[in-house]
Amino acid sequence: MSLAYTATDSAAPFQLRPVTPSVGAEVSGIDLTESLDEKAVAALRAALIEHGVLFFRDQPVTPDHQVAFARRFGHVPKVPDSMFLVHEANPHVSVLLNDADRPPTVNNWHSDYSFAPLPDFASVLRSVVVPDCGGDTVWAGMFAAWDGLPDRMQQHLDGLTATHDFMKLYERPVKKRLWEGERGRLMEAARREFPPVSHPVVRPHPESGRKALFVNESFTRHIDGMSEQESRHLLAFLFEHCKAPEFQVRFRWSPDCVAMWDNRSVIHYAVADFHPARRLMHRVTVLERLREG
Repeated sequence: MSLAYTATDSAAPFQLRPVTPSVGAEVSGIDLTESLDEKAVAALRAALIEHGVLFFRDQPVTPDHQVAFARRFGHVPKVPDSMFLVHEANPHVSVLLNDADRPPTVNNWHSDYSFAPLPDFASVLRSVVVPDCGGDTVWAGMFAAWDGLPDRMQQHLDGLTATHDFMKLYERPVKKRLWEGERGRLMEAARREFPPVSHPVVRPHPESGRKALFVNESFTRHIDGMSEQESRHLLAFLFEHCKAPEFQVRFRWSPDCVAMWDNRSVIHYAVADFHPARRLMHRVTVLERLREG
């Protein structure tokens, strides 16, 4: 794309270093606590579309800084207090906290809100407290996963749709505590708000047009129009295919890192290897437009 910048562009408002050929790039020379000009925002957006996930180190942003940065790319909704803890100082920031009493329960490959009629565009995650060891996040590039399929499989998948279901993840036993007490009432409201929805198995990216797989093991329930057995086998193949190391980038967090990723072209996995250590993250969601309803 014409807006993309590289580390060799003398006019670039930042430096960009790809981490792997398939997905991920580190950004330096930019301060996310400052207001970015339109040129920088356009360049970051182009880099995000090209690389899927961007990493920023040494960014001591506040929740307000994080929200202001995210708003340069789209609509930032308030956090649904059913599924997530809400930051007390900013209702647009979700608090992801794990410690001895709150073991991690999202160690599944997923794309944020793929169960919604309008899935999330981007997620902006900041590390506040990280374990001395472990707690990495892994992303898989779904452009590369699509490109890595044989031609016959691509032809078979193109045009298919799949049902994504909020309950596929949240009905699991590890999520039991979310359904207890007052929070259970909020979760039931979320279940009603997000009934199962169908999305193309292969989605052209809305900005680049490049094709990406759009399935994930957390929320994709079945392939529409297939028998249960056929759907189960095909999804099992696709879920395993997307885990290939050639499609992945793994990020080791340190305090004050920010990762921004495009849910339309990557899936991610929070590695749950650090319990009972404390891990505290702040996340902000970006939508392409306001969700209906």
